[in-house]
Amino acid sequence: MAESTLSARSLENLLGDWRAGAGSAYHALAERIRLLVLDGRIPVDTRLPAERDLAVRLGLSRTTVTAAYRHLREQGLVLSVRGSGSVARLPGAPTMLPAPPAADYIDFSKAAPPALPWLPDLARQALDELPEHLGDAGFDPIGTPALRAVIADRYTARGLPTMPEQIMVTIGAQHAIALLSRALIGRGDRAVIEAPTYPHAYEALRAAGARLVPVGVAPHDEPEWSGEAETEALTRAIGHSNPVAAYLMPDFQNPTGRSMSAQTRERVLDAAARQGTAIIADETTGELDIDRPESLLPMAAYGPAIMVGSVGKTVWGGVRVGWIRADRPLIRRLLAVRSPGDLGTPIIEQLLVTRALPHMDDILELRREQLRSGRDRLEQLLAQFLPEWRVPRVDGGIVTWIGLGAPVSSQLALAARAQGLIVAAGPRFGIDGAFERFLRLPICYPAETTDAAVQALARAWRSLSGAAPAPEQSLIESVV
Repeated sequence: MAESTLSARSLENLLGDWRAGAGSAYHALAERIRLLVLDGRIPVDTRLPAERDLAVRLGLSRTTVTAAYRHLREQGLVLSVRGSGSVARLPGAPTMLPAPPAADYIDFSKAAPPALPWLPDLARQALDELPEHLGDAGFDPIGTPALRAVIADRYTARGLPTMPEQIMVTIGAQHAIALLSRALIGRGDRAVIEAPTYPHAYEALRAAGARLVPVGVAPHDEPEWSGEAETEALTRAIGHSNPVAAYLMPDFQNPTGRSMSAQTRERVLDAAARQGTAIIADETTGELDIDRPESLLPMAAYGPAIMVGSVGKTVWGGVRVGWIRADRPLIRRLLAVRSPGDLGTPIIEQLLVTRALPHMDDILELRREQLRSGRDRLEQLLAQFLPEWRVPRVDGGIVTWIGLGAPVSSQLALAARAQGLIVAAGPRFGIDGAFERFLRLPICYPAETTDAAVQALARAWRSLSGAAPAPEQSLIESVV
């Protein structure tokens, strides 16, 4: 059964300029819908518009839309049942899971560094300690006292005095965002988000019933934007829309890489306090500084804010441990919200993270060197193979937000798959098809992976024009 229905108008917005490029109309339409399903903009189990409705909306013959849907059915991306319509699917996997990429694909869509080299040692130490915790049922909805204490100590060392009672341990940062969304937001409530932003965060807010209020983020190192303009936009959105919550990434925002200044943090938190808006500050990448000139405190040090953190970007994404730092009354409220969905964070992983966090300075030093090398390597390769692109020099975080100069991000993502590369198109980080002029690329991969990925991107970029352009002709001109 379909979980939701996509109207012809909504699908038209998601499709964007799908007609660009050579080839038949039905094939171009099918390929764009395919990308929307593969990168999650059309969720699995969504009912697609009826063929007749979509044909009218797009100004096509019904035969063209019918052929596009048939092509998608042949690829396993659509299931059509007479009388029930056509529903989005993913081939070769359960309907709620993404299809695993083939072994010969480079997956450049994930922004996550490799595991710590000493992670196996930490895991063995955690297992040695496990027998001490086997005397009870093992369900832990708030976190072990030892882990909550070391998380609190880390905040305190960074300039934000914190008690263990202000910490709830979660199953990663995404779990924390989902819990907060359910605790703070009722159906129809407004929630401010940055645009672009981390897509799974706005999905969690929407799932809780929020009406999203997007505010443009000042991209890192973009001269035509200013931090002051972003500050004004955020405070205005909070003041005018009366949101119950705002989800922000103040440090090394994903995907733009920008960091809020201390003045912006203070002004936004002041506006939120006056309006009664809960600020959710996601610090998943907050400590991944490479060479940022300004030293900044955690956002809650500048005013009331709920902090979200995890070890997914520092220790390893496979260690599913995150946390929420909040006032004690909200922690109690979160406990009530959590129990219907899960019964606690795994003990073994908590033991591992308890041993890792006291060494966070060493971990961050390793990550700093890896990210600096990855950033510099990616910049060098893009300058060599794709000099037309605008590549901001980020000073921290794990990604960079590339300016393509033309609204072709979705086309490029499709072309890259043909070259054995998976990348996330820019609109994955926006709403309703925004950000076709951008592409997010990670800076945290090993050099050999980055080398292969950029060369595949260069081939895909040139394929958009059908042939390599003449030296005096830019690729942007050739694909527009």
